[in-house]
Order: sequence, then structure tokens, then C-alpha cells
Amino acid sequence: MQNNRDNDALDEMDLAILRALQRNGRMTNGELSERVHLSPSACHRRVQRLEQAGVIRDYVALLNPRAVARVTTVFVEIRLSGQADEVLDAFEKAVARVPDVLECHLMAGTADYLLKVVARDSEDFARIHRQYLARLPGIAQMQSSFALKTVFKTTALPL
Repeated sequence: MQNNRDNDALDEMDLAILRALQRNGRMTNGELSERVHLSPSACHRRVQRLEQAGVIRDYVALLNPRAVARVTTVFVEIRLSGQADEVLDAFEKAVARVPDVLECHLMAGTADYLLKVVARDSEDFARIHRQYLARLPGIAQMQSSFALKTVFKTTALPL
């Protein structure tokens, strides 16, 4: 199986395994094999193949933001002073080192980048802004929007 962007190389059994693991990555191979109606050894081989092919990238623990005092989500739109490769590269390297940034997306449209930042509260975001975001290289304009409520959130990709 090649590391590709579509599901062409994945059969229905692979997709069933991936759907199950997206819901519960900690289930045992025995539980997984029962869920997808496959022998444990065949299921294990398929999971290993999906891992080696890069389809399964990581296994992680998803934390409750309230339990770790990161209840404020801020989306930050950033416009850079230019589009030269060195400007983009410098910004991307620097933003990757900001511990409170969960996601950074290169955008099409009015913003060059969209960041997803987590903070304890608005005061903590002000600290993050002063200490990190305002110091990022190449920024021409920055606009922050605070999320009032998370209506829907998933980490599972549609398969």
C-alpha cells in the first residue's frame, strides 16, 4: 500500500479498522478483530500495514481542555508583509515553536495563515500574544477571534 491521499488502496476492511480505531485507539487487537469480524492475526497484520504505510500516523490521548485549564480557544488570522519563500519559511519555523498554537494553516483568501490557539482565559491569551505572536517574523496584520462555544468537534476523518 502506498502513502496516498485517497482511499483507492484501502479496502472496506481497512476502512472498518480505521473507523473503529478513530473512535477508540486504545482497544486491544482482540476487541478490534471482534468489532470488524476478522481473525486477530489478520487484523494485527492489517493494522501493522496501515501503520507502516503512514495511514495510521500516531496514537494520542485527547485531553479534556477544562481539566488542563485551557478553556479559551482563539482563532488568529495573520497577514504577512510578503509572500517570498524566505518570509513564509521564517514565519512557519517560528510559529511551530509557540507552545500554545495547536494548528497553523496556510490559507487562500485575505489571511495568509490561520492559527488555532488555546489559553486559560483572555488574560492568558494577552500574555501569549505579547510573548509569542507579536514577535513572529514578517507579520503585517493580525486579527484574533475568540470562540464563544464549541458546537461540534471531532478528530475522526470521514471514511
